[in-house]
Amino acid sequence: MSPPRRVHVVGAGLAGLAAALRLCEAGTAVTLHEAAPQAGGRCRSYLDAELGCRIDNGNHLLIAGNSAAMAYLDVIGARATLIGPDEPAYPFLDLASDERWLVRPNLGRLPWWLFAAGRRVKGTSAIDHLRAVGLGWAGPERSVSDFLDPRTMIFRRLWQPLAVAALNTEVETGSAALLSRVLRESFGRGGAACRPLVPRDGLSESLVEPALARLAERGAELRLGSRLRAIDFVGDRAAALDFDGKKIALAPDDAIVLAVTAPVAARLVPGLVAPDEFRAILNAHYRIDAPPAAPLFVGLIGGTAEWVFRKRDVLSVTVSAADRLMDVPAEELAVRIWPEVCRAFALGEKALPRWQVVKEKRATFAATPAQLRRRPGTATRWVNLALAGDWTATGLPATIEGAIRSGFAAAAHVAREPHARRAKSA
Repeated sequence: MSPPRRVHVVGAGLAGLAAALRLCEAGTAVTLHEAAPQAGGRCRSYLDAELGCRIDNGNHLLIAGNSAAMAYLDVIGARATLIGPDEPAYPFLDLASDERWLVRPNLGRLPWWLFAAGRRVKGTSAIDHLRAVGLGWAGPERSVSDFLDPRTMIFRRLWQPLAVAALNTEVETGSAALLSRVLRESFGRGGAACRPLVPRDGLSESLVEPALARLAERGAELRLGSRLRAIDFVGDRAAALDFDGKKIALAPDDAIVLAVTAPVAARLVPGLVAPDEFRAILNAHYRIDAPPAAPLFVGLIGGTAEWVFRKRDVLSVTVSAADRLMDVPAEELAVRIWPEVCRAFALGEKALPRWQVVKEKRATFAATPAQLRRRPGTATRWVNLALAGDWTATGLPATIEGAIRSGFAAAAHVAREPHARRAKSA
């Protein structure tokens, strides 16, 4: 009898966790390797000593229409750990004019909300919103600001903040076609798909810890602090994995899901073309409780802060495509952003509380037309090696949904491959 087939999943971010879960649920033996001392990658929670509480290493917003993410949460029994309004509602504040509004799509697919002034962006018309439909015909080389007029009110108050948040790339170079895909999978599916959801407690509590528990139940082996240094290739197969000098030989039916970052994958896989341009994200966390009735988040227009989230112990700010801020001292940023946070949640002129500023210089790939062409698919030229990660060709920007889809796709690929090889040899 041949030994049981095993898949080595390298990388325990959401892409790797999704691949491992899908494989374990199908009865495949899985070893999950992670170079860091904890799982979760760029989507996890940790105890911050400066603030004296747990914070997330980034602010992530899911929507009810994220089908792969919802399937993942259902498998690990964690959908109930997400919270959000009963109906889609996106609050905004224009810092220049002090105007507030709610973008409130109706639940059905027919977008009658566009014709209700109290539901759309303040100061805009239904026609202003509908012009974005034309993004579906944007050529692959067009940027967001090439296609949507930056001089308009709706661009400043909706398309720019939405595009920068979704693509983590400035509108002057961000792909119009990729933004179109985002809009089709959100507004294009009706308001029910747009309902925003955030973790009740933290990213790890919703997305990582329940996944690890489920994998343990299914017999998966987890190896933390396990850094892959090299892959040995023989012919059309990956033959061995080198973890800091400790080699693991692969049996004929073993496979690998490589769910690491794009730079690491490019180093490990000969000839791999992968994204090589990145954008920064800045997060600022303030240790203060917001009023209980305050919204879960607010979009800010015209300031440094872009989105402010109300979390269990902190108010947390995200600034996307933040390369311009990476060299600004953290204390200067904390002081600059705090008054905007106070305005977002109507806190008055509160003194600056304890704070933490986190800069991630290479947070995601740059979602430019040139970088999109560098995104590889799941399969490689080695029959037992598949790629996963939000940087692969998921059709989406670098998002939770894209990462999980990539993991599911990689799991499906390696599950099919042994049967395809046996059929070919026969």
